Amino acid sequence: MTSIFTRMKESINADLHYFLDQKEQKNPIVALNQYLRQSEQEKEKVRKLIERQYRLKEEFEREFLKAQDHAEKRAKQASIAEKAGELEMQAFAEREHAEYQERAVRMKQAREEAVEQLDLLEQKYEEMKHKLKDMHLKRMELMGRENIANAKQQINRVLEETTDKPFSRFAEMERYIENLEYKVNSSYYRSTFDSKIAKLEQELKENDKNIAQ
Repeated sequence: MTSIFTRMKESINADLHYFLDQKEQKNPIVALNQYLRQSEQEKEKVRKLIERQYRLKEEFEREFLKAQDHAEKRAKQASIAEKAGELEMQAFAEREHAEYQERAVRMKQAREEAVEQLDLLEQKYEEMKHKLKDMHLKRMELMGRENIANAKQQINRVLEETTDKPFSRFAEMERYIENLEYKVNSSYYRSTFDSKIAKLEQELKENDKNIAQ
């Protein structure tokens, strides 16, 4: 059952990567956005490592000071035991002093190395931030160029469509209006024809009557 789910997951991931690859080929800005997202994630990891290195440096500093204090304390105690003739206590204090002294040396060296590594990390981190900023600006430039290219493409398409077609459309509209006007005028003429004939007939009768008188 596990192997089946594993194969399904791999198949889905393969299809997803294929889709992303196809999409990126159509629009390289998509690939750049993906790369920037990954770079930002890496930058965040580096930032956390730097914070951790700061904490380590401070911890090394505390351990160094603590070991140094204990070494000085044991040195004084060894001196007191020696004056008191307590050889066993003196030997214990001297052994403790040597161990604390060795630890202090080791912590001092570790702190110095941590500081050196921290300086290097901070330099690399600043360099990374500048690179990412440049990449973000470059993406803005590419997006601007893409917008201009798309706008020009749209303008060219509109211009191509309006080069000849509008005139044919205007001519077609003009013919439609002329036909409509003709129909309206013809209908009006038919509707008033009978009344005009009747009026002419009445006028002729009145003229004949006047002549007869």
